[in-house]
Amino acid sequence: MNTTPSSLSRRPARRFWGWGAADATLDIQEQAAVKFTVEQLGGNYVALAAPDASEYTLRAPRVAPPAALASSFSQSPVDRLNHAYGKSYADCARMWLRSVPNPPDWVAYPDDEQAVVDVLDWAARSNVAVIPFGGGTSVCGGVEPAVGDGFAGTISLDMERLGRVLEIDKVSRAARIQAGAFGPDIESQLRAHDLTLRHYPQSFEFSTLGGWIATRAGGHYATQHTHIDDFVESTRMVTPNGVMQTQRLPGSGAGPAPDRLVLGSEGTLGVITEAWMRLQDKPRFRASASIRFTDYFAAARCVRALAQSGLNPSNCRLLDPMETIFSGVGDGRFAVLVLGFESADHALPTWMARALELVHDHGGEYDAKAVERSMASEGSDEHRRGAAGVWRNAFIRMPYWRDPAVGLGIIMDTFETAITWDRFESFYRQVKQEVETVIQRATGQKTVISCRITHAYPDGAAPYFTIATKGSATGDVASALAAWRDIKLAANAAVVGHGGTVTHHHAVGRDHRSGYDREVPVLFRQMLAGAKAAVDPRGILNPGVLYNTNSSPQGQSGVLA
Repeated sequence: MNTTPSSLSRRPARRFWGWGAADATLDIQEQAAVKFTVEQLGGNYVALAAPDASEYTLRAPRVAPPAALASSFSQSPVDRLNHAYGKSYADCARMWLRSVPNPPDWVAYPDDEQAVVDVLDWAARSNVAVIPFGGGTSVCGGVEPAVGDGFAGTISLDMERLGRVLEIDKVSRAARIQAGAFGPDIESQLRAHDLTLRHYPQSFEFSTLGGWIATRAGGHYATQHTHIDDFVESTRMVTPNGVMQTQRLPGSGAGPAPDRLVLGSEGTLGVITEAWMRLQDKPRFRASASIRFTDYFAAARCVRALAQSGLNPSNCRLLDPMETIFSGVGDGRFAVLVLGFESADHALPTWMARALELVHDHGGEYDAKAVERSMASEGSDEHRRGAAGVWRNAFIRMPYWRDPAVGLGIIMDTFETAITWDRFESFYRQVKQEVETVIQRATGQKTVISCRITHAYPDGAAPYFTIATKGSATGDVASALAAWRDIKLAANAAVVGHGGTVTHHHAVGRDHRSGYDREVPVLFRQMLAGAKAAVDPRGILNPGVLYNTNSSPQGQSGVLA
């Protein structure tokens, strides 16, 4: 049996207590931004030492893996801590509190699909809960081993060793890819073939294909190809009752689509091991514009016009005035629309010209010369400059900024949703007002709420709200976490209560259950329960996510209980 203290993970070391790489640091400007944010919210900025694994007391493993599998199991403190939580505000706060009451007993690293089968067979026989784990970037309690007391133990099943592009069909422009492949690894393996998946969620560097499929992740494109759903051609999933392989097809009308049950299943029906994914040729042409609006709702109507135009911009993200401050692209006086087009086939002046006509019709202002420069030459990096480039860099780096602020008692969190256009303006106002009221009641402190539209559809938009506040008058993390519980439940209730979805692309996990159970028809949940019973009759897979079990009561988890 493996009892060595070292990690069995082969990936570069990660922060178990926060976002990203273990050796990541903030530059001087980012440190200044954190200090400014904390002090503006009434907090006291001090440089904190990062938590160390030696500061945590983890319960001893309650079960032991069978000898035949033991070499791929780890009980090292670092492995167990890395798999104890995801990367939400609440996860980070509990790490700062050195509070990990439900670590996985073991972390399993299967080398191939047969090893996944063997682990599930053993776990089902032994009443051990299994938490499928990709990159661990969940921000909704989706990978937390808080499964109640009805199991003999828990293991986190880490898929990182199944990370290869196995087969490429260049004629059909598709590839068979293992589910444990991280975003950068997928792109590097496709690059030699001049192909790309081109799905870039904020977690791209640290998340996996299987995780994207299991959570229906949203990606790079703001219109048309907005979710990983649009790229899935077929899937392969190991369940406790067998392996399900769907047929590879460009489309089908043959009854309910099997892949649609795999997409969004969040590790509750099986472990995704591979998928055929639709690819694209690498973009050769790009065009971008940064557009200012004095009237935020006029800007939103412009986004609607763009989404309904058939132009299908790749980037069409609208930042409200306060969000421009968070993102470093404005001073709070204007809303900013980050607009972009890309193509592997054709130059884009005609597309951009028509889009800018719509922008002009809605009162937007932009730098025409900057737009021209963005289209100046094939392969130009001009699209990475200006407000679009600043926004992109802030988008990727923002989770790193959050971590030290959380340790200082600041609540920094987000929630996202989707709503039809006819209700957008009232929805935006009402949700902001209701959540702000709850934040002020829970914390008694100054509150900042901003919003950006991340994805736009002909019939609606996906508003993405950011909140920042001092968690309590005392500034301690425990009080902030307690306040966050009230805020999270209020946000769930507000977005669903006003006709939106509880999550557009962050998945349900445990933290969104209160909204999910209101949003989804009872009869459909009963249908899903039937599917769960068919493939996982003992209920060992990710208990408490999507479904109720006898040991995981509805709406309860390690943080919202």
